[in-house]
Amino acid sequence: MIRSSLSRLLKSLPLLGMLMTGSAQAAVTETPVDYQIAGDHYRGYVLHDPAVKAKRPLLVLVPNWLGANAANRRQAAEIAGKDYVVFVADMFGADKLPNNTDEAGKAVGAIYADRTLLRSRVIAAKTTAIETVKTRKLPADLGKIAAIGFCFGGASVLELARSGDNSAAVVSFHGNLSLKGAAEDQPITAKVLALHGDADPFVPAEQVDAFLAEMRAGKADWELVRYGGAVHSFTDPEANWPGKAEYNPKVAKRAFARMKDFLDEAFAGKP
Repeated sequence: MIRSSLSRLLKSLPLLGMLMTGSAQAAVTETPVDYQIAGDHYRGYVLHDPAVKAKRPLLVLVPNWLGANAANRRQAAEIAGKDYVVFVADMFGADKLPNNTDEAGKAVGAIYADRTLLRSRVIAAKTTAIETVKTRKLPADLGKIAAIGFCFGGASVLELARSGDNSAAVVSFHGNLSLKGAAEDQPITAKVLALHGDADPFVPAEQVDAFLAEMRAGKADWELVRYGGAVHSFTDPEANWPGKAEYNPKVAKRAFARMKDFLDEAFAGKP
């Protein structure tokens, strides 16, 4: 009786219902991973279900502007489930995690101002993820790697793709679609999925148009999904800024389902 009730509860939650089988909650473990970028200390996290012995894809996950905090790691664990090994990137530094949105805004603004710096940090996170899989013998298939990100993290994984990275795919959830400032772009080889709230006030029409022009000119393998009425942070259960950044469970469910289908196709090597 208790088990049945728990199963129904899990299925009622958008993300858990989409990414878990519902038979029982996945026993996902979380392990900190310390690494260096230009001599500075960073701390990422690897999450996976050790009970699943089969190799599965590796996802590099770049969180929103609050970084690898407890809430964002819980979301990463839900995404990992039994389907993925997830590495949560640190974009700020082990001792520089923002404590609030004011600090986050300042930290992200400084990184956005230097696209080369942004790219170096997400590339370092992916390199660390691969090294961690090898050294710890984690059950990840290194022939199937993708990067996903939320808000600031969504912009970050798009910048990873623009660097010419060879991941199978990148998926941006309500991220900035184009950034100002010079950077040396390379041909995009990763499949690109951008999941965008059509009413997002922080990603205006000019950004959307610039993204479309860029993808078309570069002949990338891309897809833009626009969710009517959705604003910023639509996958974040803690987002509660009406009309600006707000959780939308219906749209979140659709977006995570689209992510999974898109990644399945990318990992299968389909054109």
